Amino acid sequence: MKVLSQVKKDMEFNSGLSSLVEILKGIAVSQYQILERKIQTFEQFIRTVESFFELLDPQYIHHPFIDPHGRPLGVMAITSDTGLLGGLNLEVVNTAIQELQASQGELIVVGERGQIYARERHISFTGFPGIQDEYRYSQAMELRDYVVNQVLRGVIGPFKVVYPRAISFTVQRVETLGLLPCSEWLKDRSKDSQIASTDVLMESFPEDIVEYLVYLWLGQKFYEILGWSRLAELAARFVHLEGSSQKLQRLAKDLRLEYFHVMHEIVDRSMRELFAARLLYGKG
Repeated sequence: MKVLSQVKKDMEFNSGLSSLVEILKGIAVSQYQILERKIQTFEQFIRTVESFFELLDPQYIHHPFIDPHGRPLGVMAITSDTGLLGGLNLEVVNTAIQELQASQGELIVVGERGQIYARERHISFTGFPGIQDEYRYSQAMELRDYVVNQVLRGVIGPFKVVYPRAISFTVQRVETLGLLPCSEWLKDRSKDSQIASTDVLMESFPEDIVEYLVYLWLGQKFYEILGWSRLAELAARFVHLEGSSQKLQRLAKDLRLEYFHVMHEIVDRSMRELFAARLLYGKG
C-alpha cells in the first residue's frame, strides 16, 4: 500500500493534469468554432465551372482529365501533424492504402504523422507538409499543381483523396472522394436540355477548355478538403481530450478512496498503538 505522502502527490498531479486537459479542450472548441465560420464551400463557383461542360461534346474530347486511358491510380491521404487525435490519422492512411491494393499506383501523404505510418508499413509515397491555417490556400494550390502535373505526364490517371471530415463536433469519419476523371460532367444529355456544340463558337480547343476548367475546379476542391480536414482534426482532438478528462475523473475518485483508506489505516493503527500503550503502562 502507498504511503499517505505518495497518495497526496498523485492527487495533486492528477488535479493539475485535469486542469491542463480542460484548458486544451477549451482551446480546441474555440479553434473549431473560428474555423467553422471561416470555411466556405463556393458552391456557386463549382456550379458555374460545371455548367461550361454543357457546351462540350464528349465524343470529340480526348484528355486525361476525362479519359485516364488505363493509367495507374493516384491516392492522396490527408493527415495531421499534431497529436491527440486517437486513431484518425491511422484510419486515413489505412483507407488510402486499401484503395491502392487493387492496382499499383502512387500514394501521396499530406502530414508528417501519416508519413510515419506509411514508412512503418514500408510503402513508398510522396510527402507534403501538414495543414497550416495561415498557408492553407497556398498548400491547396501546391497540391493541385502536383496532381495536375502527374496526370498530364501520364504518371497517374484516376485520382482520389482520402480525408477526415467532421460530421458534427463529436463525430468524425474518413471519406474517399474521387476527383478524376471528370467524365461524369460530360454525360449524355437530351437535345432539348443542351446547347448544340455546333452552335457555340470556341476560340480554344475543347481539350484546352477542359484542362483549364478542371485546373480551377481542383484548386477550389483541394482548398475545401484541407479546410474540412483541419476542422475534423480539431473535433477529433476535443473528443480525445474529453475521453482523457473522463479517465482522469475516474482516477481522481479512485485516488480519493485510496487516500481515505490509507488515512483510515493510519488512524486505526495509531489507536491500536495508543490502547496497547495504555494497557502496558496501566499494568505497570
